[in-house]
Amino acid sequence: MTIPDVGTYGGMPTDRSWAQVPSAAPQSTPQSTPPRGRGFDPMAARADIPVLHRTVNGHPLVWLDNGATTQKPRQVIEALTAYYSAANSNIHRGAHTMAREATETYEAGRTAVADLLGAASPDEIVFTRGTTEAINLVAQTWGRANIGPGDEILVATLEHHSNIVPWQMLAKEKRARLTPIPLLPDGSIDQAAFADLLSFRTQLVAVSQASNVLGTVPPVKEMTALAHRYGAKVLVDGAQAVAHFPVDVQDLDADFYVFSGHKLFAPTGIGALYGKPELLAAMPPWQGGGNMIDQVDFPASTYAPVPHRFEAGTGHISGVAGLLAAINWLTGFDREAVAAYETGLLAYAEQAMTQVPGIAVLGSAPEKIATLTFTLAGHDPVDIARSLDQDGIAVRAGHHCAQPSLRHYGVESAARASLALYNTREDVDRLVASLLRLTSGG
Repeated sequence: MTIPDVGTYGGMPTDRSWAQVPSAAPQSTPQSTPPRGRGFDPMAARADIPVLHRTVNGHPLVWLDNGATTQKPRQVIEALTAYYSAANSNIHRGAHTMAREATETYEAGRTAVADLLGAASPDEIVFTRGTTEAINLVAQTWGRANIGPGDEILVATLEHHSNIVPWQMLAKEKRARLTPIPLLPDGSIDQAAFADLLSFRTQLVAVSQASNVLGTVPPVKEMTALAHRYGAKVLVDGAQAVAHFPVDVQDLDADFYVFSGHKLFAPTGIGALYGKPELLAAMPPWQGGGNMIDQVDFPASTYAPVPHRFEAGTGHISGVAGLLAAINWLTGFDREAVAAYETGLLAYAEQAMTQVPGIAVLGSAPEKIATLTFTLAGHDPVDIARSLDQDGIAVRAGHHCAQPSLRHYGVESAARASLALYNTREDVDRLVASLLRLTSGG
């Protein structure tokens, strides 16, 4: 597999000879990758994931910890190998061939992210280490400039800690108020309460497009429209959404949108922030150093234009190469068909789990991603995870960095089985069979 030439850099033709390494992944943007046909076959996805073909404790691996991190297709692994074996170089400003090639890969990754999110321009995409850093970047730049004493930040109760703590820290620093948006018994955001909480003191609403614990998919577009009536900005945490269904930030009218690559079949340590151009342009830099400057002198310095202003130092170049390959891999499938498949798999899993005595699944919102967080009477969640691991089944146990969500149901810890496009009914059947053995003492 080769990486096609993406043109010239600085008006100079590019050799791209490194791209002829047989293991290299395609450098094209999602639009140039033809879909693999209508419908979706999970076995086509499974065939590309090497780790799914290993055994754990003598059993074929069942990976049900996708909410924590997704497994990587061979195309992503090969892209990392190809970069380091034939194209390792720093980006921007370099006149030599490998610098130009690395820069083209990096910027092709930015274009791919913009296309994935439906952004109007790659200049609206800032690379970060992940969702957490992206949220902190917004809090420390836009937040510090726009949040003041007496202002309010509304945060949904179902949020991951990374979408709570940065706003909590900012609110304390600025003497603003952080207010949780309550949940309904089924794990949905209480929309009536949200409408009542909004006021002209509300400066920001922070909400996930999909909950990492409850699986809830809130009506983000409608919430954003309502928040905008009061002049508030909206940051959407898409960490759990981007791998499960198509995203269009322009349709959502989100002011900021963030996600992590490792939950999108890409490497760890890479993620992205989308921001509306007028907001990014008005935001001061967060970190100072190389790459984010225009001119430096001791009396004063001037800064690079957006998005480079927010990318101080050497970026995670190989991570972007892997993210590009992951996006190309994912968008090679029919995304609507993938979403429909996962919805059907969730319904199957929810029904199958009812066979297990004493099980309680948290969250039954009408719109959900394929996440099943549960407790089992008489069994500690960590012990459940250890027992399942003996059967080769990987689930997560603990508070899932979302303690307010769990406390909504009166618990401090739970087990979580989170599914992805490469999971199957057989995976669900093995999970249920293992839980039944655990409850029967077998």
